[in-house]
Amino acid sequence: MLVTIVVGTTAALLAWRERPEPGATPLAAMLAGQVWWSVFFVFELRAPTLARKVFYSNVQWVGVVVIPVAWLLFALEYTGRDRYLRRRYVALLSVVPAVTVLLALTGDPYGLLYIETSLVSEEGTAALRRVGGPWFWVATGYTYLLGLFGSIPLLGLVRSDALPFRGQSLALLVGTLAPWAGNALFLVGAVPMDGIDPTPVLFAVSGVAYLGAITRFRLLGTSPSPKHRAGRLVFERMRDGAVVVDRHDRVVDMNDRAAAVLDVDPSAALGVPAAEVVPNYCQLPAEGQSSRHFSTGEGINAARYDATVTAVSDVHGEPLGRVVAFHDVSDHLRRQQRLEVLNRVLRHNIRTETNLIHGNADLIDAEGDRVEAVKEGAARIETVSDKARDAIDIFERGRRSADAVALSSVLRECVERVHECYPDVTVDCETDGELGTVPSVLTPVLHNVVENAAEHNPAADPRVWIRATRADGEVRVRVADDGPGIADYERAVLRRGNETALKHGSGLGLWLIAWGTDMAGGELTIADREGGGTVVTATVPTVDADGDEPATPTDDGDGVSATSDPSAE
Repeated sequence: MLVTIVVGTTAALLAWRERPEPGATPLAAMLAGQVWWSVFFVFELRAPTLARKVFYSNVQWVGVVVIPVAWLLFALEYTGRDRYLRRRYVALLSVVPAVTVLLALTGDPYGLLYIETSLVSEEGTAALRRVGGPWFWVATGYTYLLGLFGSIPLLGLVRSDALPFRGQSLALLVGTLAPWAGNALFLVGAVPMDGIDPTPVLFAVSGVAYLGAITRFRLLGTSPSPKHRAGRLVFERMRDGAVVVDRHDRVVDMNDRAAAVLDVDPSAALGVPAAEVVPNYCQLPAEGQSSRHFSTGEGINAARYDATVTAVSDVHGEPLGRVVAFHDVSDHLRRQQRLEVLNRVLRHNIRTETNLIHGNADLIDAEGDRVEAVKEGAARIETVSDKARDAIDIFERGRRSADAVALSSVLRECVERVHECYPDVTVDCETDGELGTVPSVLTPVLHNVVENAAEHNPAADPRVWIRATRADGEVRVRVADDGPGIADYERAVLRRGNETALKHGSGLGLWLIAWGTDMAGGELTIADREGGGTVVTATVPTVDADGDEPATPTDDGDGVSATSDPSAE
């Protein structure tokens, strides 16, 4: 018993020192209750008279009733279920213990705790034998009930992936099970010494187990309490709305965002058919995951949401219900609408106006150079329009991220377009084996890189070098030219990442290339070429599984040459 008291006191002090860690205070209280019970149990054994033994036996009830209440409070706080640790709940839990202590300390005048008390002799030692009354069994049953409820949250941690949590929960359960098993054997009369309860003796096992949990498994230093609360917090505070329905399609839970979007009272919605709460619920898929759109409100101010349904199943795969999560896509759809309007303006209106300028310029009765200046201005407007249309094409391809094209075909198209539009430019294209497929958004990127290299090259013998290689799931396409190069202020705009009224690029070309490469998940570098000109390098991941696309032929008669300029590297 001395070992029990010393170990229990040490563990209680260690737990108390760890305040305010989750569970530290109730664990210290529980260990203090065990020490209290053990100390007065020793006094009871050593007392020479029946009256003194009865007194110390009654005083033990203070520790006896503290243990189960503190155990339950510890388990709830330790596992993150501290929303139940409110004063009114603790007060309700303490009603039966308070009545029990009151009866014990007043001498049990009505015989509710014990109906018989006597002395028995065990191997020359006088022991107190007491037969429990009706309230004794109420208190006993209540104690075991709280012990069971407190053990349930800890049982869930036994299968945790985290070794410290498994060790903590096992140590706690062993420390609790040992004395309770001894007490159960005592209550059914299965202990060899009549009148001597082995529970206080087995508190030594509890003390050792709790000490091991605190020191070896950092019981109060590594706590799972945030894990339970975090899951609930994420659900309640997530920016997307979420509604949980059971297998009968009735609402069982929803977060704050869902309540605000659907304009319902969460408590009033519980148990209500989901079709009465979620718009277009009947059109959602029965199982698995899928997406559907639904709207709240009417007209231009209507909010639109993308609904995703996720099935919830038990460990045996049996369906339990579903989670309907909906994400606000109103801004996305509005931006898409604006792009569509911009697309229409760039594809139709500007082209129409530039055609009118060209036509009317021919009718102007003025000097020829003025007419040509008008035509050149109209051509520049059309060029900007074409670049803007290319940008919109990149955005559209980016939305269809699953589309893929053969890189060899894209490079062939680039060379053909340069030969057609700029016949004086020599294009040398070299590939290194099979190139595979890349995101389709790279097509307008490479078209613009190659065409820009050819178009803005005033050299007497303009040349463009293209080299494509593939390695480690990536393709690298280098496009070099011998032109005047790209101005520093143009590159500075890309490095800065935005334009201002005073610091901006001359057009959309570089932005288009940068946006498209980024959407393809790649990287873009622009460097000066030794000897003059520019080297633009795009490195992007391939999207094919086996890379069985045919390589670009080195010379197939369409003007694609196998020669390359070493300086283009």
